Amino acid sequence: MDIERVMDRITVERLRARGSVKWSVTRGDQLGAFIAESDLPLAPVVTDAITGAVADGLTGYLPTPAAAATSAACAAFQQQRFGWAVDPSQVHLLPDVLGAFAFTLGHLVEPGTPVVLPTPAYMPFLELPGAVGHELRTLPMDQVGGRFVIDPERLATALEGGLLVVINPHNPTGQVATRAELLQIADVVERTGSSVFADEIHSPLVYSGSRHVPYASLDERTAAHTVTAVSASKGWNLPGLACAQLILTSPELERRWKDSPFVTRHGTSPLGAVAATAAYSPDGVAHLDATVDYLRRGRDLFNDRIAQAPSIGYTPPAATYIHWLDVRETGFGPSEVRRAGVLGTDGSDCGTTGFLRLTLATSHAVVGEIADRLVKLTS
Repeated sequence: MDIERVMDRITVERLRARGSVKWSVTRGDQLGAFIAESDLPLAPVVTDAITGAVADGLTGYLPTPAAAATSAACAAFQQQRFGWAVDPSQVHLLPDVLGAFAFTLGHLVEPGTPVVLPTPAYMPFLELPGAVGHELRTLPMDQVGGRFVIDPERLATALEGGLLVVINPHNPTGQVATRAELLQIADVVERTGSSVFADEIHSPLVYSGSRHVPYASLDERTAAHTVTAVSASKGWNLPGLACAQLILTSPELERRWKDSPFVTRHGTSPLGAVAATAAYSPDGVAHLDATVDYLRRGRDLFNDRIAQAPSIGYTPPAATYIHWLDVRETGFGPSEVRRAGVLGTDGSDCGTTGFLRLTLATSHAVVGEIADRLVKLTS
């Protein structure tokens, strides 16, 4: 599929007619950039798999063979893409990554375990721990050379046997953690007797020049203290089909999974499982590669345009279609951005004020228009 040719034909009017969350709330000339869903076309192999499953009547509960196929496909993708040898038996299905986080807090760590969340962070991670009875400890990251980094000593003080949330590739900054950075985190986690929830949902969307290293794959220590959550939802735009994968590389965590009540790990969609299996197939990965290339060129276009507003601080993401803008020196805030017709996310919702989060998985024409509107605000 020629993604560029498809996207060149898609107008804002057609996007609104599609009725997605992002475009159903926009009015007039507003452009949606506040939610991590994509306007890019589905992989044909995924479309065929879904329509075939519907034609076969696979609309009941998730059958074991479909779940097993997804686990095997996910494990194969981790091996082929990142060199991480995962046994399919270690891959379990849950509806989404946020649900996987809630399951972890409810069944894989001790009751009352404090949660340490480096900020900025994915917005719901700031709300969910308290909602399920866990103390949330936010840990503001430092900006060093355009990167957000975790201070190991402050991390050690905050952890004290808690659960650290590691988002990599990072939402909202789009960073990809280096092996050295991850090993430094692992040392602190081990020293403090803590554990890690690794949200790696954006790992399929890494641009050339960076490499994703699954945190649990670092060594025996990280394999033992990590719960890893992945999904095809971002790379292939499947969040509405409700199928994430929880990878447990520790026998103790595997035991806790098996001992948990079935009702707490129920609800994955069979259509989501079929779609994920297709996404992780060779044809699905070929479509992913084309998607990443299109997103990269959109990123580079945005970078070129936004450079005309030097008061906006911006480091192009190394992964994801999420863009993190420092607007502290511009004189405008999220309300002014909204009046300019760009619906983004206030950085304060991510735990860091003075920033703007944009999701730009859309046509290059829309990406360019969003950049131009932001530049105009600074002139």
